Amino acid sequence: MNQDILNYNETLSEEHQKICDLLAQIISENLKNAESKIWHTHPVWFLNGNPIVGYSKQKTGIRLMFWSGIDFEEEKLNVHGKKFKDDSVFYNLVAEINKEDLHRWLKKSIEIQWDYKNIVKRKGVLVKL
Repeated sequence: MNQDILNYNETLSEEHQKICDLLAQIISENLKNAESKIWHTHPVWFLNGNPIVGYSKQKTGIRLMFWSGIDFEEEKLNVHGKKFKDDSVFYNLVAEINKEDLHRWLKKSIEIQWDYKNIVKRKGVLVKL
């Protein structure tokens, strides 16, 4: 696993670190061809340069965000982005993570993507891949 991501996780409280360690493990196992790095101060996984999934510490907990998640049509991904096609869920306890849901969302994240990689070239216009 990416050392920068492990370092990010280590800066968190004990429970949030457990959440992030589990998320990173499951994401890495399911997105074997993805590049992972710290991007805009938090861990993000990319496929062919396109951001797919990431997480960050926020006031309300650990936010797991899927860049194209709005099109997954998943009830539990219920924090909708205002500007793009992202959708998220928040966790405060590792026990809140449903691995079956997470596996399904990660599968959808490979199949359903909007082209964030080229959004600047397209002057803010998103195109579905």
